[in-house]
Formats: sequence, C-alpha cells, structure tokens
Amino acid sequence: MPDPKISVKNLCKVFGDNVPQAIELLDAGRSKDEIFAQTGNVVGVNRVSFAVQPGEIYVLMGLSGSGKSTLVRLINRLVEPSRGSINVDGLDIAALSRAELVKWRRRRVAMVFQSFALMPHRNVLANAALGLEMAGTPRKAREARAMEVLAQVGLQTYAAKYPAQLSGGMQQRVGLARALAVDPEILLMDEAFSALDPLKRVEMQSLLLDLQRAQQRTVIFVSHDLEEALRIGTRIAIMESGNLVQEGSAHQIITQPANAYVRKFFEGIDTSRYLTAADLIDPGLNGHSYGGGPRLPWSTPLPEAMQTVLGIDQPIGVFDATDRLLGCISARSLLARMSQEARHV
Repeated sequence: MPDPKISVKNLCKVFGDNVPQAIELLDAGRSKDEIFAQTGNVVGVNRVSFAVQPGEIYVLMGLSGSGKSTLVRLINRLVEPSRGSINVDGLDIAALSRAELVKWRRRRVAMVFQSFALMPHRNVLANAALGLEMAGTPRKAREARAMEVLAQVGLQTYAAKYPAQLSGGMQQRVGLARALAVDPEILLMDEAFSALDPLKRVEMQSLLLDLQRAQQRTVIFVSHDLEEALRIGTRIAIMESGNLVQEGSAHQIITQPANAYVRKFFEGIDTSRYLTAADLIDPGLNGHSYGGGPRLPWSTPLPEAMQTVLGIDQPIGVFDATDRLLGCISARSLLARMSQEARHV
C-alpha cells in the first residue's frame, strides 16, 4: 500500500478558555459531558487518528455535533488544533507559519462548503476564477482555466450569468468549479450537497464520481447521510461526540457495525444494495462443497447474485480477482442474508 496522502494522529480540538485542563481530563478518560460540566470547555474532536490514501473519497459522517465538520476544518487549519499532528505528504500542517499555511492552501487544497458562498456581484466566470485571482494568476490565464472547469461541471454556457439567475444545483456546481480551478491535490467538502433537493443531490454525487474517475484527487467529504456515504465513499469514518467510532469500507460498516449508534444509521435503508457475493459466503460451506459448477466474482452485486443463486440446487463458488476460491454461497445463505437485511428496513 502506498504512503497515505493525509495522516492524522491523536488530533484534539477543545473550544474554551481552559484547554490544558480539558486535555488533562481527556487523558484521564473523562467524557465530553464531564469535561464541559467541570470546565465549561467543549470537546469538538477527541484523539482522532486516521489515514487517507491518494485518490480516495474518505467520508466523515455522524449526527449534528459529532465533530465531523470540525475535523475537516482542522485538516486545513480553518480551525486550529489543540493537540495532535496533521501530515500531508509528510508535511506537518499544524507546524506551518501563517504565511506558509496560506501558500500551502493556495497550491494544494480547496474546500467546498454547504452554503454556495458565491459573490452575487460577480458572474459565473469571475466566481469560478476567484481562487486563481487571489493567487495572482493573470486574468487571461485564470479565465481560460475557469472556462475549462466550468465545462467539466456542465456550465460553460452560463459563464456570463450571475448567481441569482441560477438554480441551487447550478450554484453548487459553480462552487465546485471554483475549487477545481486551482487544480488542488486535496478537495475538502463539508456537507457540500446537503442544501440541495434529493434529485439534485444525486446528480451532484454522480458528477463528483465522474470527475473523480478522471482526476483521482484525494477527497474528504463530510455528510450526515449514510446513503450518500455508501454511494460515493471509498471508506467511511463514523463520528460520535468527537470520537471516531468506526472506519471501513461500505461493506465493513454494513456487515460489521461497531455499536448501536452505527446500526441506527441503517434504519429505513435497504443496505442489501451495497452488498456483494463475498458478503454472502456461507461459513457452513467449505471449499470442498464447490464441485466446479456455477461461479461468481466476489464483487457481484447482491441483486445479480440473487438471480444466479435462486433456483440452483448446488453451492456456487465465489472467486477473487486472482481466481482464488473464497468460499461458497447457496440459496439458503442468500435467503438468510436477505431476511437479516429486511429486519433493518
């Protein structure tokens, strides 16, 4: 595995006037509520560690007040850490001077917020070129680059329009274009699509995935919507009361939830859509059960696996990308999994 693009270790953020005392209480194992009651300080992020690989979409999710937005703002020091390290390609971001931080932000990272934050007196082209203008890019060059990214998000014909003339979804596309215009290696997105209606939200998720396939940026995406996280996330980290309580792929989160808090996110969601043949392997069927008959790749989506398995009265082999037998599934194991998932809906 390559070195991580972003590495966060033991990161803490305490809001208040007596941070050292609050940190001491954290180290002593006191809870967020206990620290607030004793000091009046609020623990936003509590000793969080994680790593993000190059080209990943790493989704931070949790309920309001869980610390996810504070955490993403700590990455580029819009919020100053109380303790811990933030390394990007080996560079300690927490140790940068203010001037060094500004220079790093302009070259390496961009952020998209929930609010569109467009300047109403500037047209779409000027809004998309804002970051380049702030970096001192000459007008002709920055407008050419802005038109390039507006084409990527499907808004090149709206370059002369003003924000008030655009729909919410189009305004968020301008916000995304403004972030992409500086060609960042890292894209931080804080509830970027949550202000949109459901159809526009799915549309923007699809756009992000299309851009990611072409450009392979490293993305940290904050969301409170599990379906959104399952759809776009390479990996998902779930926050609760400032703590990172579980991290993993969509399959790991669904099939091995860490606690009741994580399971609560699944209520009303058909998680079977995110399962694959590998999740259906029956531990009661060993490799000797496979007689060389039907077979499935491990990544076969559950609906397709269902069509293959049902009606076949013999175990089906599940194979990985190297053609190694991982195990077997049967109509019995498939029906058992579907029954389990139905209880979560």
